Amino acid sequence: MSITDNAVYVDGHRADSPPSLELTLETMQACGGIGWIDLLQPSPEEIRAVANELGLHELAVEDAVNAHQRSKLERYDDVLFVVLHPARYLDGPEQVEFSELHVFVGPTFVVSVRRSEFPHVSPVRKALEARPDLLRLGPLAILHALLDRVVDEYQPVVAGLENDIDEIEDQLFSRDPAVSRRIYELAREVMTFQRATRPLVAIARTLESGRAFEDSPGAGAATGDGGLDVELQRALRDVLDHAIRYADRGDEFRALLDNALTVHATLVAQEQNEEVRHMTEASLKQAEAAKKISSWAAIFFAPTLVAGIYGMNFRHIPELGWFWGYPFALGLMVVAAFVLYRVFKRVDWL
Repeated sequence: MSITDNAVYVDGHRADSPPSLELTLETMQACGGIGWIDLLQPSPEEIRAVANELGLHELAVEDAVNAHQRSKLERYDDVLFVVLHPARYLDGPEQVEFSELHVFVGPTFVVSVRRSEFPHVSPVRKALEARPDLLRLGPLAILHALLDRVVDEYQPVVAGLENDIDEIEDQLFSRDPAVSRRIYELAREVMTFQRATRPLVAIARTLESGRAFEDSPGAGAATGDGGLDVELQRALRDVLDHAIRYADRGDEFRALLDNALTVHATLVAQEQNEEVRHMTEASLKQAEAAKKISSWAAIFFAPTLVAGIYGMNFRHIPELGWFWGYPFALGLMVVAAFVLYRVFKRVDWL
């Protein structure tokens, strides 16, 4: 099976590391300890095998097999089923990578099912094994350690997202054409981050209040001594505070990106208005030039018409033999051109 680590703890100390699941159950029953089984990318058959041995509810098992679940905490009799979404920020592509962690918490056992290498459970296990006073509090202490690890790893994600949003603000006013795509991609990451962090608030609040195992036959074993230990309650309250802070940061990021998208749309609209204004001004200038050209063409057309008529080589043309015919033709040209000039000047074409 895809078991990365398998241990039985008695009074906060690691008593045995059985090589198989069957031996783990036998050891737990023999010494009265609690078992922690960590599975990495198990197959559906492996998950169902563990479920059969531990008596896990079929609905919770089905969720674990299908994966792609929302962050949640559900109770099936005396077993809690918790779905968490760890995240990490990748500096190279400047993206957030999300994973999925399922945790079954029973009166005497914890089963963690990971869909990827992160979050790394071995540091969490080592830290707990170095604190027997916490580990002897029971399976709920292990759940707290896993939950605390997931929440703590949100800090670099928040820092990375914050840096990306600052870069987007610079891109907005530098008129980078790729900024709209970056805003949408970052908004999608922030929405996924919100879906991961928002339910954590309710999960941590339920655990901290002690309602998770309320009226459960196995509550004593799960919480260590019949009730939620004060130190464990304080630790869960600290996780709750962090979860609230990161959930609020996700909401702030979403608001900033919405504002950035609005600003981008405004800047694009301004650019389009500027282009339209420039085109309109160019069209007006062309119209003015066309009016002037047309006016001068009309002014010169009148003398040309007169000269063209009297320049035809016909013998019988009125006033062709008249002594004042030539001065009259020149005067007619001047008068026609002057009248047209005054008309076009009055209508502001010249």
